[in-house]
Parts: sequence; C-alpha cells; structure tokens
Amino acid sequence: MKAQQARTLASYNRWMNERLYAICDELSDEERKKDRGVFFRSIHGTLNHLLLSDKIWLGRFEGEAFAVTRLDQELFEDFRELQSERENTDLRIDNWSAQLTDEILSGDLVYTSIVNPGLRRYVYWVAVTHFFNHQTHHRGQLTAILSQLGKDYGTTDLIWLPEFTTGQY
Repeated sequence: MKAQQARTLASYNRWMNERLYAICDELSDEERKKDRGVFFRSIHGTLNHLLLSDKIWLGRFEGEAFAVTRLDQELFEDFRELQSERENTDLRIDNWSAQLTDEILSGDLVYTSIVNPGLRRYVYWVAVTHFFNHQTHHRGQLTAILSQLGKDYGTTDLIWLPEFTTGQY
C-alpha cells in the first residue's frame, strides 16, 4: 500500500458514509433500530460499530487509545448525534491519511487488542488495509439491509468515486 492509496480509501470511506447516512436518514428511528439479524443487530447498531471501530483504530494510529468496554458499545443513541460524529470522524480520517507517508506505512504498528488483550504488532500498511476493509465489510451489511428495504443507495464501486469520474486523480 502506498500513502496515496490510503488517501483514496479515506475519500471513498467519507463518500460512502455520506451516501449511506443520507439514505438511513429517510428511515424512521424505529426502522433504523429494528433487529435485522446482522452481527450488530440493526442499521443503527452497525453504523455505531463502524464509528466505534474507526475511533479505536484512529486512536491506535495516532497513539491515543480510544477507551471502550466492548465492540458493540453504543456511542450515541440519537441518530443525529451519531451522524454528526461520523462526519467529524471522517474528517479526522482524511486529515490522518493526508499525513501518511510510504515510510510510515512500511513501519510497524504496535497496540493492545481489545478483543483478546495482548500486545499486537503489524506492518503499518497491513493495519491500514484492515481498517478500510473492515469499513467496507460492514457497509456491505448495511447495503444488503437497505436493498431489502427497497432503498437505492447507488453504486458502491471505488472506481465511481467522484474524484475518479471528474478526472481529479
């Protein structure tokens, strides 16, 4: 992974989150919180987990641990608060990725795991790849639910990122 790839994935992350939150905003709070049988139960639970895990990983990347007790810990019950913090966190991801260099990506990331407490060491680019892949995984669950609800969220393909389609790259 190169630093430019991480910046591209950060842009993709923000673009998809903006689109999915806009679609989820069309749903009632009851619909967002209904148990859909997915890993984090509901649309709201999945959105919350994505925000939580992004904050955990950003804390690792930036050297300031984000304290949580569990991976399904609810950060915000209110959708508007969740959405606002999602926007703030996506800006933070953009700013963090802008500071990445190929040298940083070739170094090591050392942190303590939440799931199975213990010291972990990965090549930084592997952890960054996991960070963005994890987002895509759970957004795939969201798009499946939204499809079942008859919601059109548009294309999710990276190559349709506006920066690519407008020739900005």
